[in-house]
Amino acid sequence: MTTILNAEMLGEVIRRERKRQKVTQSDLAALAGVGVRFLRELEHGKSSCQLGRTLEVLQTLGISVDANTREQ
Repeated sequence: MTTILNAEMLGEVIRRERKRQKVTQSDLAALAGVGVRFLRELEHGKSSCQLGRTLEVLQTLGISVDANTREQ
């Protein structure tokens, strides 16, 4: 499990998994229903990327997201 603390870390996880699956940015964008430019910005950690589109990319790659609260 990887703890993601910022947009750059999320982008790295996406890029690493895309490359592991040997999928091009163009192919992933088409499969996820997003633009190549969006995917490129997402992989580079642009913090203004839209959450809904981001979740589509994650789902397409088979990456699950768990939300945990801070324990006090």
